[in-house]
Amino acid sequence: MANVLLLRSTSQDGPDKYEEAFRSRGYTPISVPVLETVLKNLGDLKGSVLEGPFKLAFGGVIVTSARACEAWRVVMQEITDATSGPRDSGVSWSTVPFYVVGEATAKVLSEIYDAFPGSPYTPRDIRGAAESGTSERLAKFILEDLKDASGSKKLLYLTGDKNRDTLPNILAGGGFSLESLQVYESQGSSRFAEDLRQVLTSKPSGSDRWWIVYFAPSAADFVTPILRKHFNLQGAEPEQVNGGSLSTPQIAAIGPTTSTFLRDTLRLNVNVVPTRPVADALVSAIVHLDGGPRS
Repeated sequence: MANVLLLRSTSQDGPDKYEEAFRSRGYTPISVPVLETVLKNLGDLKGSVLEGPFKLAFGGVIVTSARACEAWRVVMQEITDATSGPRDSGVSWSTVPFYVVGEATAKVLSEIYDAFPGSPYTPRDIRGAAESGTSERLAKFILEDLKDASGSKKLLYLTGDKNRDTLPNILAGGGFSLESLQVYESQGSSRFAEDLRQVLTSKPSGSDRWWIVYFAPSAADFVTPILRKHFNLQGAEPEQVNGGSLSTPQIAAIGPTTSTFLRDTLRLNVNVVPTRPVADALVSAIVHLDGGPRS
């Protein structure tokens, strides 16, 4: 029975679709996170929070991820820990609308208010959520929500390191300006090498047969040098470890963009690219290459 190394984090909201799909076909899947998120520019965010929306002429705040919420929460904690005297009554973020993508982000943001009740720096007026599950829908929601507003048309936009232009372009077309502040970024997991070593040491299924599934070019660039220490990646020069022979895995890429990067940049031989970037299609493609149906 083959092991399947999934270069990704597992789902946090229920059974993982990829792992479940592979198990149902007789494989042994193991997910190893390859990226981690780190907060940044918290000093800049803290300065803006302390100055307040009115002094900075912000008519609202846009928050599109739980990580951006986390950045606000960290700043809130720092301000609370450092504040012993009376709070600045001229600062009130609780009266400014916070626009969010999806209910999950709204929930995380509302928890900040619950953790710091009564603070003028906490978000209280949270809008969007269920009505805006994507950046495009959120942008259109904001335009509709603020079409009759007489206040500032400048919005604070908390971002990560990977952002599409959809939301800014739609809002710019509606006469709004965004002041973007990057508050988090993704980087290679500091634990990946150790997590991988533990997985390989445990011999999950007792089999030496492996599939490795890549999900993104950025992750591939980071993990491949580490993988080469443990596997004979076809098309690449392996690094021999302790003079022993390395097993040769088969490689799958979740989609054509990742596949092209693996082939053209990392010079890896890609055995499988599913017809669609979803769990069932991926498993079906691997089963087909392995020689037939499994149950």
